[in-house]
Amino acid sequence: MNAHHPYDPTASTDQTPVTLERAPGIAGEIVLRRSGPHHEIISNGVFLMDTRDGTSERLLVTAALDRLTPPADILIGGLGVGFSLTAATHHPHTATITVIEREPAVIAWHTTHLRPHTHGALDDPRVHLENADLTTWLRTTTRTFDALCLDIDNGPDWTVTDDNADLYDTDGLDLLATRLNPHGILAVWSAAASPAFERRLRSRFTDITAHPVPAAHGEPDLVYLARRTP
Repeated sequence: MNAHHPYDPTASTDQTPVTLERAPGIAGEIVLRRSGPHHEIISNGVFLMDTRDGTSERLLVTAALDRLTPPADILIGGLGVGFSLTAATHHPHTATITVIEREPAVIAWHTTHLRPHTHGALDDPRVHLENADLTTWLRTTTRTFDALCLDIDNGPDWTVTDDNADLYDTDGLDLLATRLNPHGILAVWSAAASPAFERRLRSRFTDITAHPVPAAHGEPDLVYLARRTP
């Protein structure tokens, strides 16, 4: 699941949100709401994401794929509302797309309420969806990818669950490196700059870049890119 900026009720003039569905989730109750033409996902009372923009979520994928020679096999950590997935299906360099999403409710909503936002991207024959915890899945798979695009938290310094923090430490970066093909690219979404994480990236990867994306409220979103060298 993606997790983004806290909800700011002044950021939109949409009508009062209407709850569409509730379901038990990994970190508490997960709720899908509609606000005007948009949808919002709330987990355990905390706003996670909505369908209003998606610029930085799309950049997470396109910035990585732009740097790869086709055909490229990509992994997306976090289905969310589908911005990253849709961008991957539209990019000419994409060969296969593996999506890891741990919340069954989020997956189910993509067959109903959220389907119009992704135009049925999950039906693309290049897409393989796994209902799993990303960190656990990465530790058990032997597959490697040309790009790992991670958007399961608000960033390395603000994780949805405490366990997710392991993915951004030194051992986690070592794990991610083993799941990348030679010259593969790691892309990480963050709601704010994380100097400590960037230092850890530089100790393990090369060609590190940070791409800021202006946000309507607060600090810019950031997409970190790091290349694996053999």
